[in-house]
Amino acid sequence: METQAMGDARRWLAERGVVEADDGWADAKVPGRPLSANEIAHSWAGEVFADEFLDVTVRVRLAFGLLDVLDDYWVTCEIRFADRGPQGPLPADVLWEGYRRRLEADRDAEAVTYSLWTDWFEDRGTAVSAFAETLGNDINTVVAQGSNAALRRAGRVLACSGPVPWPVKQRAYDTAVQLPALHGPVFKGLLASYHDIHGDLEPTAALALLVRLQLPPHTRHLAELHSVLAAGHRNHYISPHAWDDATRRVSEVQGGCVPLS
Repeated sequence: METQAMGDARRWLAERGVVEADDGWADAKVPGRPLSANEIAHSWAGEVFADEFLDVTVRVRLAFGLLDVLDDYWVTCEIRFADRGPQGPLPADVLWEGYRRRLEADRDAEAVTYSLWTDWFEDRGTAVSAFAETLGNDINTVVAQGSNAALRRAGRVLACSGPVPWPVKQRAYDTAVQLPALHGPVFKGLLASYHDIHGDLEPTAALALLVRLQLPPHTRHLAELHSVLAAGHRNHYISPHAWDDATRRVSEVQGGCVPLS
């Protein structure tokens, strides 16, 4: 469905000679040569924030419109550059409303979740505010009301929240586990908290959450994660052999070589 933000983005590009063609995109200045969405993102997403004729709020909304139209991760990079750059920060209410709306949308959100994970959550300078704005501030309302859009957002944020510091995300995890619909995303978040190079968890608290999750018994990596947490391991990169040992142990148990204990 075409939104106002998408329409504004298409018009802004068209004013600069970039229009949609049968086989993708085209530049009026270079007829006959198709352009990819990634090429347009690299050429034009940053220019949005250099457009002096636009108010900063309009620039942010226009950038999110470009993200909707192009569905390219690089647009999120330019949004972050603008926020963290010398002319930033961007208006926080507009910035994070843009992220929340796209996390709630019933369409693919890979560019947005990848942006959260690798750019905002892995950066200790932004992880706290980014997690709070995208989920932490209203997790109680999300769980209490359980609307489809809010649950999509919660599930997507939880699943990519591995790098968020444990003290920042633990309350959201504890609240989300009350709702079975979020058990899968909580598990993905715990798994990423262990495996991501910047992942963070507290083994005892994480194990207590894990055992509360209602998951299919043969969920991939469930037994291995239980094993490493029970042994007190915090992160794959701190104890690089722990996961291999757990995998071997689980394989032996499932193969009937040793009794499960």
